[in-house]
Amino acid sequence: MANGSTYKTCACKDEESGKKLGKKCPKLRRVGGNGARWSSTHGKWAYQLELPAHADGRRRSPLRRSGFASLEDAEAELDHARGLLVLDDDARVRRQITELMLSVLKDTKRLPDIEEVRRKVRTHQDLNRQVTVAEWLEEFMKRKRGLDDTTRRAYESHVRLYLNPYLGDIRLDRLRVSDIAGMFDAIEEFNEVIATERASGDPARQARVRYRRPVGPSTVHRIRATLRHALNVAIKQDRLLDFNPAAAVELPPAVRPKPVVWTEGRVAQWRLDHEAHLDRTRRLRDGKRVDPIAVYVGAPRPSRVMVWTAPQTSDFLAFARRDRLFALYRLITLRGLRRGEAAGLRWSDVNFREATIGVHWQITQLGWRPVQGKPKTEASDRTIAVDAETMAILKEHKKRQAKERLAVGEAWVESGFVFTDGLGRPLHPQHVTDAFYWLAYQAGLPPVRLHDLRHGAATMMLAAGVELKVVQETLGHVSSAFTRDTYTSVYPEVAAAAAESVAALVATHPVSPNPPRPGRGRRASAGDGGGVLIHLPTT
Repeated sequence: MANGSTYKTCACKDEESGKKLGKKCPKLRRVGGNGARWSSTHGKWAYQLELPAHADGRRRSPLRRSGFASLEDAEAELDHARGLLVLDDDARVRRQITELMLSVLKDTKRLPDIEEVRRKVRTHQDLNRQVTVAEWLEEFMKRKRGLDDTTRRAYESHVRLYLNPYLGDIRLDRLRVSDIAGMFDAIEEFNEVIATERASGDPARQARVRYRRPVGPSTVHRIRATLRHALNVAIKQDRLLDFNPAAAVELPPAVRPKPVVWTEGRVAQWRLDHEAHLDRTRRLRDGKRVDPIAVYVGAPRPSRVMVWTAPQTSDFLAFARRDRLFALYRLITLRGLRRGEAAGLRWSDVNFREATIGVHWQITQLGWRPVQGKPKTEASDRTIAVDAETMAILKEHKKRQAKERLAVGEAWVESGFVFTDGLGRPLHPQHVTDAFYWLAYQAGLPPVRLHDLRHGAATMMLAAGVELKVVQETLGHVSSAFTRDTYTSVYPEVAAAAAESVAALVATHPVSPNPPRPGRGRRASAGDGGGVLIHLPTT
């Protein structure tokens, strides 16, 4: 046990020298029947504790603490300090504990918690490294050198917009579950602010949140995943923590929006909402030009994910037939390519003889900057079959591209991509989206996102009876479970046909000429459904 003692001291000064008397003040003791006793009214209690020497053997000044109102309080903190020093017999660890004690006392005027230090000693953490959440996240990002550009941008966005503003100033080893839960509560409250300001009808209030988007459930889970990963690295590599508070935060499930079909009734309601949205926008713009595409896309719709019916899809393809990127939109519509995969398709991956295309490249968007690269997952790197008509359309597209190359001459860029601008350069992904919205608007169709064409392709394949495994591989999903859970929307006419088929199967099933008698089976109990015969095999 480390040496230590308690005593009383005061702030009285010697009249001649002016020096503090401390524990030598005669008023601290009073004469009683059993000799000198401590005064109950003068001075405060204190303690002194010998500390381990420095690493070079130099003696360290004792720890002295005063100002305690009672002897019990002084002895309690003295025992606390002694308990810290005996957590480990190793001299190096005891020196670390000593430095931690002195540092925490200086900052907080309190000794560190014994159990917290015990956990750190047991897990061999650096006791004297005090890192804030922001400092650790900066270190974490420096270490993640192998991230692709898209993932790195997502991590940086989570850190910059949410983790640092809400948690950055907290010491990493003091980060609690309640701190992280509070961050998500604040994000949810700001979502409500954004919705309120946008619905106010006041242009000034709407301008305040013009560039702020509500944080959806999926993004909330991704923010938590980024923090959880960073804290796991702090636990496993640097031993700065022994518990990951981000893993214990409860969040509502990130429910994926189900694709909803544009039925006749939904289209009729959308047209009314679109007109109302257009009138409201014109009033707010007060005579200024209104962007028809912005109004078209921004009008309320039944779900964020909308799917065209087969006739609507056919109308779009018929209208888009005149566009130079028609082959691109047809591939997305029928084969479910992602935007980046379609933009990144190369002629070297188009096999006209076998009627297949290889999805081995993509052009994604990082901010505004287009980024070329491989598909993110192994399942996304795939070869898919293409119907004969689409292959013929690709041949026409190749001939048209050859004419464009001849027309511009030396200005042409040999990029090797199937879909390019007028000079042969790769397409910017946003250009593909903008052109799609314009085509859909001109065709008079209800709005869907470009990515919703992929949902539509999945829905049409499932409705046409294509096996789930084939749909999964065509779309480039990792598992068929994801495909099944995401694309459960079917066209209403298909659902009606399925219901009629089941009813017809029951209606046409032959009735047994010899129904089972009670003696050949047992009558179900009330819990079995009441009165239903359950046939038992005879032996």
